[in-house]
Amino acid sequence: MDISSGEISFMVFRRVTRADAGEFSLDGQMLSVLMELDGRKSVAVVAKNAGLSMGIMRRVVSKLLELNLIEPVDEAISILDKDFFDYLKSQLALAIGPIAEIIIEDVVFDLGHSLSQFPSYRAAELVDLISQEIQREEKRTGFKQNMVSKIREKGY
Repeated sequence: MDISSGEISFMVFRRVTRADAGEFSLDGQMLSVLMELDGRKSVAVVAKNAGLSMGIMRRVVSKLLELNLIEPVDEAISILDKDFFDYLKSQLALAIGPIAEIIIEDVVFDLGHSLSQFPSYRAAELVDLISQEIQREEKRTGFKQNMVSKIREKGY
């Protein structure tokens, strides 16, 4: 698999069990990335957790692939759609006003994703973190209830 060009931040890899795993010499960056790759986290999340730039991540992932220590996860990861983000923005705007869109973008980025590639399995976590920005308890509760209903409706 050639990952020398193109967007890799949304890709997901998992470790491969090898009988000769002790035969490899891994540097600290490679080891920390290898330990983070669990088949669920995107490369962007792993890079953030490991404190590495995407350029370094590309090099490390390429080397781990070359050594057959990791493999891409083939199952398509469900992402949150535009309808979900539109609803999220409208609900948050009702609670805190026009700054809602900026709050959403900041939290999505802090979680290591983009709006176009946010995994649906993290929807509840996203809503919880965003709700912490709502000062009034009754508005926070209403926001969470509406978003939980939307998550259920979408099947996330």
